[in-house]
Amino acid sequence: MSEEQAQPQLALERIYVKDMSLEVPGAEVFTKEWNPELDINLSSSAEKLDDDHYQVVLTVSVNAQNAEEAAFIAEVHQAGIFLLKHIPEDQLGQILGAYCPNVLFPYAREVISDIVTRGSFPQLLLAPVNFDQAYAQSQQQVDAQGNA
Repeated sequence: MSEEQAQPQLALERIYVKDMSLEVPGAEVFTKEWNPELDINLSSSAEKLDDDHYQVVLTVSVNAQNAEEAAFIAEVHQAGIFLLKHIPEDQLGQILGAYCPNVLFPYAREVISDIVTRGSFPQLLLAPVNFDQAYAQSQQQVDAQGNA
């Protein structure tokens, strides 16, 4: 079977926490009424490991402010190793930038919830994210910058 006739293959081969942290700058946060303001940031990156494998890392950062003071900073780098074989080049960006982060997000969400709870804070459940829409918006920005 030639390269052109080969069937595309996409599989998650491994999922793991690459890094995670919880920082609680001061204990005073536990003596005040809990009414946090959350700043949530998401980003992803992809690295080619060999001809058929990519490591995709989804980074989720949560910065919580309570009574205008830092309550906690939680961050997780959720990683996955994906087999991408015979994938057309024009589909690779969408897969690495939207599909793979979509697969990783529930795991990252669970880790964030777990470390925040272990830090003695109320459970934090992140809302679902539409990575397809986020990817499309980022591509529009890239196209707009390219045309400028």
